Amino acid sequence: MPNMKNAKKAVRVNAKRTVDNNNYGAAMKNAIKNVEKAVLSKDKEKATATLKVAIKRIDKAVASGVTTKNASARNKSRLTKKVNTME
Repeated sequence: MPNMKNAKKAVRVNAKRTVDNNNYGAAMKNAIKNVEKAVLSKDKEKATATLKVAIKRIDKAVASGVTTKNASARNKSRLTKKVNTME
């Protein structure tokens, strides 16, 4: 355990950031899975709606530093391509 006041605060801040980062990452992954499920069920309307949500979640994850810019661009590109190639 830390003894100094600033070290104690750093422990508290790190714990809060870890929880926030895990929430952003989980929300992003769930949104991506929802898009892929909609694509597999061949529901174009649902897929486009969930894609919009997924892009928003991916951008929030990048803004908070959970993922990198290039990884998020790759995910968004792949998801958009899957939705656009649906009949």
